[in-house]
Amino acid sequence: MSGKPFGALAKKLMKGVIALELLGIFGAYALFRAMDDSQDFRSTMKRRFPSILEVYYKSNEMAGVYGARQRDREAWSDGR
Repeated sequence: MSGKPFGALAKKLMKGVIALELLGIFGAYALFRAMDDSQDFRSTMKRRFPSILEVYYKSNEMAGVYGARQRDREAWSDGR
């Protein structure tokens, strides 16, 4: 048995894994930007995926950006 067929398969699999990882990274960035840009979208995330919204708030707080959570709570309690 030659190592060439296995090597070609391994190369294709590795390219697929890298492509999936890049899609995941860009998808996560797009989701973050959407939440960062729209309080309405964050409200939707609160209803559907509260744990993802919590990650958004925590990542902002870890980066030293505070206030989004409080502004959202105030806006949502006012019925906006």
